[in-house]
Amino acid sequence: MADNKAKKPIKITETILRDAHQSLIATRMTTEQMLPIIDKMDKVGYHAVECWGGATFDASLRFLKEDPWERLRKLRNGFKNTKLQMLFRGQNILGYNHYADDVVEYFVQKSLANGIDIIRIFDCLNDIRNLETAVKAANKENGHAQIALSYTLGDAYTMDYWKDMAKKIEDLGAKSLCIKDMAGLLTPYEATELVTALKESVDIPIDLHTHYTSGVAAMTYMKAVEAGCDIIDTAMSPFALGTSQPATEVMVETFRGTPYDTGLDQNLLAEIAEYFRPMREEALQSGLMNTKVLGVNIKTLMYQVPGGMLSNLVSQLKEMGQESKYQEVLEEVPRVRKDFGEPPLVTPSSQIVGTQAVLNVVSGERYKMVTKESKKLLSGEFGQTVKPFDPEVQKKCIGDTKPITCRPADLIKPQLADLEKEMSQWKQQDEDVLSYALFPQVATEFFKYREAQKTKVDATLADKENKVYPV
Repeated sequence: MADNKAKKPIKITETILRDAHQSLIATRMTTEQMLPIIDKMDKVGYHAVECWGGATFDASLRFLKEDPWERLRKLRNGFKNTKLQMLFRGQNILGYNHYADDVVEYFVQKSLANGIDIIRIFDCLNDIRNLETAVKAANKENGHAQIALSYTLGDAYTMDYWKDMAKKIEDLGAKSLCIKDMAGLLTPYEATELVTALKESVDIPIDLHTHYTSGVAAMTYMKAVEAGCDIIDTAMSPFALGTSQPATEVMVETFRGTPYDTGLDQNLLAEIAEYFRPMREEALQSGLMNTKVLGVNIKTLMYQVPGGMLSNLVSQLKEMGQESKYQEVLEEVPRVRKDFGEPPLVTPSSQIVGTQAVLNVVSGERYKMVTKESKKLLSGEFGQTVKPFDPEVQKKCIGDTKPITCRPADLIKPQLADLEKEMSQWKQQDEDVLSYALFPQVATEFFKYREAQKTKVDATLADKENKVYPV
């Protein structure tokens, strides 16, 4: 096994073009805002730039009226020397339901064909069966499949559990492993223990991804690197900290002159930071960046609630005029999580548990009102949880429905051919069928918008051609 104390430069994955703006400004950075700085970012020497996947796909179509595939092609065109990375939710792809294997395979194929090098694949329940199709598809296309373990706390999540999962991940064919700590729960000395254990279990590189929400992330990175972690995820300072990642420049400076020195140029990083700073100021002024997400929230460690989920709970309660129930809901979240088999809280399990906790508190009776997503989870439609569901809660929520025990996607027939038929009138490129597969209504609205824009441009050109200019 690899020597977990081997001293080597630490590699940096930059998140400013994906997770950083997803965490701090609701994924609203446009392609136009990204393109002018690509040339400089390409000179840094990052291990990779995370720039696609996660919520960027949905946000591009829904809010920015942009084609996410076009964004990827433009980024690929600009980044000549840097690997591009995306986040992929296993059998959920970038949506919220499970899709058939043919859709997953096609999405992986098209992501790599359009410019992605590294696909970080995770499952919200750490159910390895939900990762198989995506990993095999990435390997078939010679992409780099990185599998992420959704890190969480609880009785079931022992060091043996993580070591066992890491071994399964390596055996599945992953080229690297990521500890995905979406809620900032991993503390510094725990990181030492975890990275050391994983290094003893597997030979593939280990990447650590965390969020600054609970205030310990930079210290956690330091201890993880000392324990042999190979790659850390950071964000340029204007979009760092809070619910985002530790700042790139700070981590680069921290390891300067040590055996872990990144070798990255602070002057170049300063120029890049300068470019993004006005965007931060603008987002603060408009309220798009809420100062609430910039501070330290130690409740994250108490209730294991990721930052995005906290703000979601607040807005749900606000809509219901029940803001005074916030503390009660926070206390209800761990109870619902326990009833639901103690899943990690990450999209979509975090939304399912959070919404159910809100309903339990607001309705005054636990599980009086049950969301269809809660029923799907308790019926096994998202996969297998690490612990069994509470049998009484399960019975109350799904009655006599017989839960499934197979891999959920085994019950889904191939979908591509039908999807192609459904959306054929809008198809301008192969990738359109995938946008439609994930978000049928949102994609259709986007296709209509795209059509209208084209008509407008054509009319303007025709108008220019028909004008007679005096000699």
